[in-house]
Amino acid sequence: MGKKAAPRRFADNEAIAYGKMIRTSTQKINLVAESIRGKSCESALNDLTFSTRRIAVEVKKVLQSAIANAENNQQLDIDRLYVAEASAGRAFVMKRWRPRARGRTGKILKPFSNLTIVVREREETA
Repeated sequence: MGKKAAPRRFADNEAIAYGKMIRTSTQKINLVAESIRGKSCESALNDLTFSTRRIAVEVKKVLQSAIANAENNQQLDIDRLYVAEASAGRAFVMKRWRPRARGRTGKILKPFSNLTIVVREREETA
């Protein structure tokens, strides 16, 4: 018998990619993700290529993965793709400490984040 197949989590005209355990805070990734939401994939890749933020390199890798998934798994036209969703979430936080004066400690938090990018194919305009 077995379990019933789970329904697909995304439509036929979209593809998804995840970036897990990215070594930066969620807030910093969201600043970069916000800058590419709603843009065409070509424009978003250009923005990420010339961005001065360090984390833009990781976001670009995930976007390229989403584009490759759309092309190879869903057979979508890469010229009509745009970034439908780009969101970041917390993964975990490594906790470290540093000795300070008079026997105290200074807390060091090293956050990790997850990134989800969904690309969707635009409908043809008549």
